[in-house]
Amino acid sequence: MKFVSIRDLRNKSAQIQKELPEEKEIVITSNGKPVALLCVVSGDTLEETLIALRRARAITAVSNMQMHSMKTCNDRITLEEINKEISDVRKTRKSL
Repeated sequence: MKFVSIRDLRNKSAQIQKELPEEKEIVITSNGKPVALLCVVSGDTLEETLIALRRARAITAVSNMQMHSMKTCNDRITLEEINKEISDVRKTRKSL
């Protein structure tokens, strides 16, 4: 997988666009840290690609929450405690 800085993306965008079909994905970096992902899509595959990316993000988020709850021993709370937590969060959102 190829890594490209934001500066290079700005200065060499035409070259990067030509390389993208062969590379399939290019990671965009800022100060050496990944910040975005360029990937090949077409009009025919755009929706499917977005759905797949969103699904992958959701799976990752759930996995991270599970790991965090195990580390903090919150994986043993009751359904009643979970529902109370959800209710409390919803109350604070309504007040915003």
